[in-house]
Amino acid sequence: MHNGSVTIRIDTPTRTTIPGVVASPSVQCTDARHVAFRQGVTMQTATSPLQATGGLRRTLVLVGLAALVSATTACSPDQTIGAAATRVGQTATSGSSGTPAPTTETPTRTAVETPPAAPSTVTPPTSALPTPTQQTPARPTQPSKPTPSATAEPEPAPVIMLRAGDTGPKVRSLQARLRQLSWFDGDVSDRYGSKTTAAVRGFQAKRGFDATGTLDERTWDRLVSMTHRPTTDELANVKPKPVEPSPSSVSWDVDERCMTGRVMCVSKSTKRLTWVVDGVPQYGFDVRFGSDELPTREGVFSVYKKKVDVISNLYHTPMPYSMFFSGGQAVHYSSNFARLGYAGASHGCVNVRNKPLLIQLYGEVRIGDQVVVHW
Repeated sequence: MHNGSVTIRIDTPTRTTIPGVVASPSVQCTDARHVAFRQGVTMQTATSPLQATGGLRRTLVLVGLAALVSATTACSPDQTIGAAATRVGQTATSGSSGTPAPTTETPTRTAVETPPAAPSTVTPPTSALPTPTQQTPARPTQPSKPTPSATAEPEPAPVIMLRAGDTGPKVRSLQARLRQLSWFDGDVSDRYGSKTTAAVRGFQAKRGFDATGTLDERTWDRLVSMTHRPTTDELANVKPKPVEPSPSSVSWDVDERCMTGRVMCVSKSTKRLTWVVDGVPQYGFDVRFGSDELPTREGVFSVYKKKVDVISNLYHTPMPYSMFFSGGQAVHYSSNFARLGYAGASHGCVNVRNKPLLIQLYGEVRIGDQVVVHW
């Protein structure tokens, strides 16, 4: 038996007796022409034609059964019990003769049914969900300060203190202070007239203020910082009496360089300035000098410039009644010296705190007079 084809070899005219056919649990196929059973088949000589015919029939029936069993088992050399059977309609051919083997239309099943594949689960596309992040609570922002607009707001109107047409003692005090700085000439009065307006206007223009001729608070504050409180004689138009020279009563630090001509003799030892004419001391007053960082230069100098109203270009401080003798150094009045005394120092100038005497000296000193600064 080979691929479902069975070949039976019968020796005639012998009688064949088949006591029984024992089918082996597994049928082995040797080649395409022979089939061998594990139990042998005994053939006996037939005694009659009828018996031979009946035996032949039984033989053919058995052969058909064997063929059916062979077809259902689909035995092959490489096949196992669990292998799949031949599909319906498949044609088996003989290896040698090429004769097509009989086909069977009996539906066959595989020994082991393969369970249907599990339906694939189609995973719907999931969009990436945003991962919640821990947010730090924002700090409350402080309200920002209003930014000033590019356009500068107009300055408030100045506070007016006195104007043309006003009268009273305040006007008299104003005129006396302006006269101390040589902005006002003549006697003072209680009337704010054209002369006072012109003096105020000149003072304002010098300081870069609006030259209105009207006394406002800003102008008054600047004027007060540069002058002293008017005395009774100044308010009463009493001219100061010149100091009579009394050489015997004047004590001063004599320096040989101060004995000839007109000399402002300045002593750092006694901190005094003495006005000397031809070796005779006229009068003197206290002075203050520069600090160690900005010392007052020593030596013999000459007055090369005089000016009543001066503002320092370097320190922006007033220097009234200045008499310059060495570069920017000068003898001048200092309200700071008058207020603080020797607790402070100058920027190199010779400070004077006795303003009336300094004004008198300013009127007497000429350009070219000598200045001697010594120890």
